[in-house]
Amino acid sequence: MRKRYALAGASSRALFMYAKPLSTELKDYAELVGVYDINPIRAKILSEECGGIKVYDSFEKMMQDTRPDATIITTVDRFHHEYIIRTLEAGCDAITEKPMTIDAEKCKAILEAERRTGKKVIVTFNYRFAPYASRIKELIKEGIVGEILSIDFEWILDTVHGASYFRRWHRYMRNSGGLLVHKATHHFDIINWWLDDDPELVFAFGARRFYGPTRKERWVRCLTCPYKKTCEFYWDITKDQFARRFYLEAEKADGYIRDGCVFADDIDIYDTMSVNVRYSKGAFLTYSLIAHSPYEGWRASINGTKGRLEAEEFHSGQRVDEPIQQIRYYNRKGEVITYNIEKPRGPHGGGDERLRRMLFVGDVEDNLGYMAGSWAGAMSILIGVASNISIAEKRPVGIKDLLQ
Repeated sequence: MRKRYALAGASSRALFMYAKPLSTELKDYAELVGVYDINPIRAKILSEECGGIKVYDSFEKMMQDTRPDATIITTVDRFHHEYIIRTLEAGCDAITEKPMTIDAEKCKAILEAERRTGKKVIVTFNYRFAPYASRIKELIKEGIVGEILSIDFEWILDTVHGASYFRRWHRYMRNSGGLLVHKATHHFDIINWWLDDDPELVFAFGARRFYGPTRKERWVRCLTCPYKKTCEFYWDITKDQFARRFYLEAEKADGYIRDGCVFADDIDIYDTMSVNVRYSKGAFLTYSLIAHSPYEGWRASINGTKGRLEAEEFHSGQRVDEPIQQIRYYNRKGEVITYNIEKPRGPHGGGDERLRRMLFVGDVEDNLGYMAGSWAGAMSILIGVASNISIAEKRPVGIKDLLQ
């Protein structure tokens, strides 16, 4: 019997990650029974793209009419907690995009609602499912590095993808918690998962050094900008067929501007960040994130009592098309062992498709603990939440203190 799913939030992520696959290749396993969004135009477009899913202008009405087994939450981050809790209280499980939420109070409210209702929260950390990240987890689990003492992790966003966060709703802390919550929740979760441990203490630095009011030639949005002929960040929303239809033509419903100026003076998230974390078993994490690199990808070095693992992945630039990814292991004998992993196709290192198969079909074995619940969601966002507090108050922040 197919399970029934409702969708809260008609975002592009909702359309391409969930709605389209559920309406096509996964339709024999799951049924998408309704979509709700505060913007009826975007909800209608999503419905049309997916065979005419019923559109609702009331979340409660959708839940009452469709009686889903679970609700998929893909709204703006600051509303995740609201729809998670309302879903749990309606007697359904909640499947939420990362981050689970954006601050400690909302996080505590979700954990309390889950305990109170007995229903379940799933956080869709797709990067756990990427074969490259999974292979690192396997090697750690096999014990080749011994006890992990420290991890150095660098994530770099380029000036296409990275800049997009400064055009969209993400550029305000009140919406996303900044990149240390919205984006880094992926990275912190992977590290927590590799370590099989919880963070304990956080200290961080962060600043806006590249975007925001760093130049005089700025405007409200690209569409009407008088500097469009000279600005290297000009993006013509009218030439992107999907963006024009899904966002530009839907502006009249809620006023959301998708092509905001990346140099606007009201941007308040950071573009350059550095974080130190101590874990409960003693491991240290040194983490950095920038959103203005010439190319995009990440590097990790995992140091243990028996040796060191090094890994790197490229998402843009000259090396993005390399067919083989490598993990290098340096042991205490002076040897280097190289593990080759064929680069998979698909978004997020091939993780999206594997996550969907496990979530909606159940034919992917969960031998490494891929599927994440509310505690994993909490531990990943709270590193970012603690980092934001640390940056603002110039002090270390304990994770347990945030849950008091």
